[in-house]
Amino acid sequence: MRNPSPATPPTIPEPPSRTRNPLDIKVHAALARATSSVSPMSLLLATIDWAGHLAGSPGKRLELVNLGLEQNRRLVRYIRELARALPGSPAHECIEPPARDRRFVADEWHHWPFNLMHQSFLLADEWWQAATRGVPGVSRHHENVVSFTARQWLDVFSPGNYLATNPLVLKRTTEQGGTNLWRGLVNALDDLERVATGHPPAGAEDFVVGRDVAVTPGKVVLKNRLIELIQYSPTTEKVHPEPVLIVPAWIMKYYILDLSPHNSLVKYLVDQGHTVFCISWKNPGAEESDLDMEDYVQSGFHAALAAVNAIVPDRKVHAAGYCLGGTLLSIANAAMARDGDERLASMTLFAAQTDFTEPGELALFIDESEVSLLEAQMAETGYLTAGQMAGAFQLLRSYDLLWSRMVGEYLMGERAPMNDLMAWNADATRMPARMHTQYLRLLFLNDDLSEGRYPVGGKPVALSDIDTPIFCVGTVTDHVAPWRSVHKLHYLTPAEITFVLTSGGHNAGIISEPGRARRHFQILERRVGGNYVSPDHWLEIAPRHEGSWWPEWIAWLKARSTAPVASPTLGAPQSGYPVLDDAPGQYVREK
Repeated sequence: MRNPSPATPPTIPEPPSRTRNPLDIKVHAALARATSSVSPMSLLLATIDWAGHLAGSPGKRLELVNLGLEQNRRLVRYIRELARALPGSPAHECIEPPARDRRFVADEWHHWPFNLMHQSFLLADEWWQAATRGVPGVSRHHENVVSFTARQWLDVFSPGNYLATNPLVLKRTTEQGGTNLWRGLVNALDDLERVATGHPPAGAEDFVVGRDVAVTPGKVVLKNRLIELIQYSPTTEKVHPEPVLIVPAWIMKYYILDLSPHNSLVKYLVDQGHTVFCISWKNPGAEESDLDMEDYVQSGFHAALAAVNAIVPDRKVHAAGYCLGGTLLSIANAAMARDGDERLASMTLFAAQTDFTEPGELALFIDESEVSLLEAQMAETGYLTAGQMAGAFQLLRSYDLLWSRMVGEYLMGERAPMNDLMAWNADATRMPARMHTQYLRLLFLNDDLSEGRYPVGGKPVALSDIDTPIFCVGTVTDHVAPWRSVHKLHYLTPAEITFVLTSGGHNAGIISEPGRARRHFQILERRVGGNYVSPDHWLEIAPRHEGSWWPEWIAWLKARSTAPVASPTLGAPQSGYPVLDDAPGQYVREK
């Protein structure tokens, strides 16, 4: 088994771009601050594309006129039914809300006048979705941007967002004599103060790193400019010889995989007899602005892998990557295959994309205009702030993360109970300017990885070179890494792939511990060199199982590991990897 230690390779060349005028950078950075990093030019171009092609499509306009007339007839018929209906017997609705729209499910919405309000709103939403979709000649990206923008504006005027038009809020206000509104005002003032002072949201103080979350025992055995490597203490008499190295995304704190003891994936692995190592990324500031993607490969993954090889010598490693950490692991694995490096026993990917041609709704915020604006802002700060990233994700799920919270906490006067996952989500990170620019351009804009152009060590890598067994997990309602995009790995490599599709979203689908209610998954193996199966066909033929997918992964790892042996020591001082600190280390605590 080879264990090469190559000299530090050259860094990835800067993405090709013209030198930007310093005045332009200052103006664009100011514009980014004023618009929350949303490019007005991008929105303008999308609107012009849509409006111009709609103006030149009389057939489409006629369809929209007919739809509006038909909706008007339905609404008039509905009003007549309401007038004739006996008190307490709701009329037949003229439009059903989308399956995932939970705003109007309460019985109170089916009584006058709130039934007419919410039905009118849903009809307007239906019309605008028809108006922004299917216009001949509009580019797909611009169509998505216009449709998304129209939906955001409509959501602002949802009757559920306001005191006078929300029957549930009015009922609560009447029952409590307005004290709910007083509590809501207190909640709003508290939130404003926390934002202004940089404090975490209410309740997050009950989930302190190292005390309540990230508490699995272990030691920091490596620390460099970019990472701390944690080795976890064994809990079984013997362990599987092949260690597990976890590569989380640098866009998040690693302890998403080590939350509370009952739902910690790290603890679950350790309790199942695995020697577990996990990378904890540094939360970068201005002084780390020069870090690039090559640094994340070399000083991140390869530095960690070298430490694991020294602490557990002569054993191959099961590597697992989450989100962008999985993308980074795929890049590193492809480079290792190219260079004949055989240190990996397997590769596991959690909600990680390798093809970025269809990255989901996140693509709404990634085009040349948006990236150029972000680059100007990062040129001044040296990094992308946590708030900028949080704002984008909040827009993608505006009802769940914005409007429902505002109604619940400010109008109903009810503080949503904080849990470990929500507290982790509020503990956000930054990203170095240079690295962020590279991965946006090389991965999202250019799709260099899936097309064999992504450089590591100055030479391109190809995912088709990967031959290690792969366990790949997608989640049904993922807004960040849609499972159909994750599934594309099937035609990028001939390697053995065991693909799992689990219920839940990008985070809750992965943190799916055994015993958790209402969990299910599908799983199917594609053998080495097997034929491609499309996502739709995969859905039809993959067996469905109730419960957590974690035991399936444990069984998969066990089948690719050798007989258990005595556990290794924590660290390897004789090899240059002494114990430096107790887990969870210091990098994860940086704000």
